Amino acid sequence: MPAHAPESDTGIDSDTGTDSAVAPCADSPDPLARERSHLSASRAALRAMREDVESLDIRDVTANWVNAIVLQAQIEDRIKALADLAHTPLFFGRLNYLHAPGAELAEGAEGEQFYIGRRHVHDADGDPMVIDWRAPVSQPFYRASKNDPQDIALRRRFGYTGGELTAYEDEHLSDPAETAAVSKLLQQEIERPRVGPMRDIVATIQPEQDEIVRSGLSGSVCVQGGPGTGKTAVGLHRVAYLLYAHRERLARTGTLVIGPNRSFLHYIEQVLPALGELEVKQATVDDLVARDGLEVRGADQAETAVVKGDARMAEVLRRAVRSHVSPPVEPLMVVRGSRRWRVPAYELEQIVSELQDRDIRYGAARDALPQRIAHAVLVRMEQAGEAPDDRVQDAVARNAAVKAAVKAVWPAVEPAKLVLRLLSDPEFLARHAEGVLSDDEQKLLLWPKPFRSVKSAKWSAADLVLIDEAADLVERTHSLGHVVLDEAQDLSPMQYRAVGRRCTTGSATVLGDLAQGTTPWATRSWDEALTHLGKPEAVLEELTAGFRVPREVIAYASRLLPAISPGLAPVSSVRETPGSLVITPTTDLTPSVLAACRASLGHEGSIGLIAADARIPELAQALRAAGLPYLSPGEETTAQSRLTLVPASLAKGLEYDYVVLDEPAAIVSGEPDERTGLRRLYVCLTRAVSGLTALHTTPLPTALT
Repeated sequence: MPAHAPESDTGIDSDTGTDSAVAPCADSPDPLARERSHLSASRAALRAMREDVESLDIRDVTANWVNAIVLQAQIEDRIKALADLAHTPLFFGRLNYLHAPGAELAEGAEGEQFYIGRRHVHDADGDPMVIDWRAPVSQPFYRASKNDPQDIALRRRFGYTGGELTAYEDEHLSDPAETAAVSKLLQQEIERPRVGPMRDIVATIQPEQDEIVRSGLSGSVCVQGGPGTGKTAVGLHRVAYLLYAHRERLARTGTLVIGPNRSFLHYIEQVLPALGELEVKQATVDDLVARDGLEVRGADQAETAVVKGDARMAEVLRRAVRSHVSPPVEPLMVVRGSRRWRVPAYELEQIVSELQDRDIRYGAARDALPQRIAHAVLVRMEQAGEAPDDRVQDAVARNAAVKAAVKAVWPAVEPAKLVLRLLSDPEFLARHAEGVLSDDEQKLLLWPKPFRSVKSAKWSAADLVLIDEAADLVERTHSLGHVVLDEAQDLSPMQYRAVGRRCTTGSATVLGDLAQGTTPWATRSWDEALTHLGKPEAVLEELTAGFRVPREVIAYASRLLPAISPGLAPVSSVRETPGSLVITPTTDLTPSVLAACRASLGHEGSIGLIAADARIPELAQALRAAGLPYLSPGEETTAQSRLTLVPASLAKGLEYDYVVLDEPAAIVSGEPDERTGLRRLYVCLTRAVSGLTALHTTPLPTALT
């Protein structure tokens, strides 16, 4: 596979990759100059596309001010989507087909050439200059190989420095004389130092990742992937692909990315906009279940949170909601004008029983009850010779006597008040938890001192999930077209149900790693998790090839797998980086950690100092005293500020070029049990992209040694 670096006579300085006196031109004999010329022309075309949108005058094409506001917002989004990001390559590859795509493979048929990039760009005549990576014609860029060339004569990859095209690399896939080789440019792109938020992997998507990215909208997918396998990026790129392939449908139904915390969401938030997708919402599970007027001010003990997160709580809540229905004991008398219409108690009871048997939502049944009663009255009117219509039925349904009967038989239920009563009233809880929860589990649920009102209660995060479940029992939760759930292994069954309610009529992409489950209620199997999510039919995919974490680091961390997730296949890293793992015992921990941070800052890229949560205050003070500025997780690294101080509890999902790990044993002991502690340590050990230095004064966990 020939790789080509810039030469001084091509219009690029061979040392810096910057423009020299000679400008590249389209008819230059040098291939690199021609490619740079196409890049310049493509950027000019993208600029023209943006200017065309900016010049649109909508004053005479909208019927009213509402339409004008909507159209103007769409235009502004289009302008943002057409932004040319200076340091982001407009295209990263080129495909030369042997034949025109879609044409018969006839002898002598002329092939076509396509540049593959982040978005479509066309010239003034509408001819494509860059093809969107999501288009079907781009697919062979990711999947074609020497064994399966897919009618590709040439695949060219481009190398960039600071946004400037500086190199290219060719694969002649249909040439039997050329042997398959590892792409050096692809390897360099994967290993490129990280400063700032997470970036897209659109130039480096691997065949097994591409299959997941391009899977259809109708089906749900669960991706089990160890550290460095790119599962988060795959999930985000799948959203971008689905928006490309099903834009109109998803524009109506909406898409959502759910992450474990705000730091993680901030870290990934620039990936989709870089691909031109601006409409995808991001949230945590806590955001999903948040309710106006209810604030999380309390925290549960681990054993209490486990019970509150158990799927059996759904049945307890269902019983509690349905318990508000009371069988009618008296007949109903409806007065209209000079006549009275009597509905006997047994008939009212039959109406109520039929609604209960339908098992529809409590609120929907309550709304249907007055109409059912009114219909019974209309039947009597017709039997008496009258000819009532729908307006009469609606009037009867609004009759004061009917309203009073509905209120007595099927009263309104306020979800928060219902959960407040369950957690405060032992008899009420026992009645609805009988045969579902044990006596000890019920005791764990009850507040030591009941709160007097919904507003005064010190709700926990798990309590709001219960309220969300109760609310869905009363009124249906709005469903989206597609939901991406990342770091899913840490959700409780009740949290899965809360997410599942947001995609009952849509599909889901579930991302996670069972070995990184660090909550007491962490997922034990994906089959179980997907059942709670309401997607038992989801296809389970496993990514075992690691691209980010060095082989030495992932092999060391994988020593923990037998203890934390027996039977789970370890990640096989494609990157061998000698010297990337340093384990150092020390007698003076904090000064040694500071020295390791200074040494790491001598390298290019981002630095993460990860430590047990209890160690963070001491380390923060030591960093300040040493004159080492640091960031908190979620704050964007810059060339001037590259060190982030990371509590172990927030490390999940984040990546740094170099990691300094403080006292592994303290990370383990900071968790409620050893298995959870070892899982937390596994997460922290696998955050490094280029190098890991671990320092310890106490012995390392036995599972590591």
